[in-house]
Amino acid sequence: MSSDDRQSEGPAGGGPEQLALIRESVRQAKVPRAKPRTWRGAALAGELPVARVVVNKGVLHLDQFFDYAVPEELDEAAQPGVRVRVRFGAGAHRVRGGRREGGRLIDGFVVERRAESDYSGPLAALADVVSPEPVLGAELLGLARAVADRYAGSLADVLQLAVPPRNARAEAKPSPEPLPPPEPPEAGTWERYANGPAFLGALASGGAPRAVWTALPGPHWAAELARAVAAALASGRGALVVVPDGRAAARVDAALTELLGDGRHALLTADAGPEKRYREWLAVRRGSVRAVVGTRAAMFAPVRDLGLVVIWDDGDGSHSEPHAPQPHAREVLLLRAAHAACAFLVGGTGCTVEAAQLVATGWALPLAADRETVRAAAPLVRTIGDGELARDGAARTARLPSLAWQAVRDGLRSGPVLVQVPRRGYVPRLACERCRTPARCGQCAGPLEAPREGELWCGWCGREESGRWHCAECGGFRLRAQIVGARRTAEELGRAFPAVPVRTSGRDHVLDSVSGRPALVVSTPGAEPVADGGYAAALLLDGWAMLGRPDLRAGEEALRRWTHAGSLVRGQSEGGVVVVVAEPTLRPVQALVRWDPVGHARRELSERAELGFPPVSRMAAVMGPVDAVGPFLASAELPPDAEVLGPVPLPVAPPLGDGARARARRLGDPPAGERWERALVRVPPGSGAALAAALKAARAGWGARGAQGAGGARGAGGPGSDVAAVRVRIDPPDIG
Repeated sequence: MSSDDRQSEGPAGGGPEQLALIRESVRQAKVPRAKPRTWRGAALAGELPVARVVVNKGVLHLDQFFDYAVPEELDEAAQPGVRVRVRFGAGAHRVRGGRREGGRLIDGFVVERRAESDYSGPLAALADVVSPEPVLGAELLGLARAVADRYAGSLADVLQLAVPPRNARAEAKPSPEPLPPPEPPEAGTWERYANGPAFLGALASGGAPRAVWTALPGPHWAAELARAVAAALASGRGALVVVPDGRAAARVDAALTELLGDGRHALLTADAGPEKRYREWLAVRRGSVRAVVGTRAAMFAPVRDLGLVVIWDDGDGSHSEPHAPQPHAREVLLLRAAHAACAFLVGGTGCTVEAAQLVATGWALPLAADRETVRAAAPLVRTIGDGELARDGAARTARLPSLAWQAVRDGLRSGPVLVQVPRRGYVPRLACERCRTPARCGQCAGPLEAPREGELWCGWCGREESGRWHCAECGGFRLRAQIVGARRTAEELGRAFPAVPVRTSGRDHVLDSVSGRPALVVSTPGAEPVADGGYAAALLLDGWAMLGRPDLRAGEEALRRWTHAGSLVRGQSEGGVVVVVAEPTLRPVQALVRWDPVGHARRELSERAELGFPPVSRMAAVMGPVDAVGPFLASAELPPDAEVLGPVPLPVAPPLGDGARARARRLGDPPAGERWERALVRVPPGSGAALAAALKAARAGWGARGAQGAGGARGAGGPGSDVAAVRVRIDPPDIG
């Protein structure tokens, strides 16, 4: 010990006396210092000492609220809607001082403060309040609960989609003051629609009209959406617009800025980055902004005093969320319109069967232009069928008809020409060789496949087609594969027109726009750029590639893609021409020629009603390992009117690194190399909620048993078996 240390112990230094004084002051403190991990010994809040919390655990057997004790130090911050950290999984044997301890730290939200708990045992304490910002309001919580129930999912999974991750820097910045409501907008190009001005007037006066809008071809749809939003804002209410991609969101964003100026709407897209997106989201939640434009995730945007919800191009696959419980933006917005009693608008250049059903049931009214206006705005559509291709020498040698070459030459004299080429990789199914009607099962009307020569099987119920198949339309007995083609299209066009620039837009690189100068623009469906002044002509090649897809929606989807591309072409009065290479007698092709997507949707709806197909019926897809789907369905208490189709085996996905066969798998596909199967469960109208509840209860039961006996053997049918891996999807977009 040094001399300095010895001197510090003396009366002058006061070392021992000072330490003793500190110890005594700690002993006499009224509230002992709590351990931050457990709050052991800390006093609880004087009023409402219980916090009801939804924890971030997406498993279905834990889809409930949990009660936690609120320490006094967290009383002010732990308000309903804030993010918290809690201990989860502590056993009943780990209780000290009347409080549970232990468990793993997870995130959650406070949904309610209570005076007492329904749980009679000891409670764990809130570990911490992450942020005092209330991000989960009662309206958003109710919507998330409704979505979870409809899609047989958990509330925690829906909240993962509805509430964006926290960004502290964005949260620390204040949101601007809200602007006063704007003046009601002029009708503008809404005058082209018979009930367009009346629709805007109802919105501006505080009404809640519901409409299915078939937009005219051309560039005006974004400005028309902006006027609908402005009308809702003029009534003092909010508006929400959901579009399929960032390019469409940018167009609506620019139209709103031009019409209303800055500061009246928020843009919620993934391209904005986490900080900016969260800052915009907070401005909406705080009421600083009353209008939102965004992609799929914006369907949950917490707009105050919601007066209008809009979805544009609801048939686009981007509106279907790939993460559990996989809700569709259209259905979420329908729930919001019902809960908030607000206006609803579904619009697009095409018309889905679901939109046609809204009109057929009287829930919504049609909003469309008269036939003369449609003919003036739409381009001239010409078709090339198999007969013309067989007689055309140019088509046999260059695989492109003479009419298409002529349309390209004529179009390039006045502007750019769009060439739409379907993506490769569609799986072929069978159709009548004579009339091309898709071959369907005699039992369930599912699509027929030929896995081996001489065999016919249903892709839905798995039954073998007994007897000799014949076409119900023409009586033919011969089948053909629905083949894709038109490889090297861009290269061939480039060689044919060497002096014309050729630009491509597709998966690897998507163009937003092109100039109005002559050029060839080769694009895959959905990636077509907008041309200044519109395209002079468009070629829609290989119609069979889309019409022959193994999907109930193949015709509807093909027509939607075609009308989207055709709407970028100049009107017939300006010389715009669209050439589609597909059999002209087919219903989607005829609908394109007449530019009548609504008539096509009505006919599809009528036929699906006769066959019991969605959306008239409700359907769920159950998929999982072989020998797991059957036991799972047997354990589910399905509605009495439920019909089970299958199960049928699914294609075995090759490993991602398997040489030439390697491919990028979609989220939700079976694991690589594993044998899975799928069953479809169909119920009539009115039983959809019961079906979702039954499947959710079955998954929750198997999940609970698996959690209790995780060490069980796989494939045994008990805890830990393959049944726990079964996946359920309500309203699957692709049922074959």
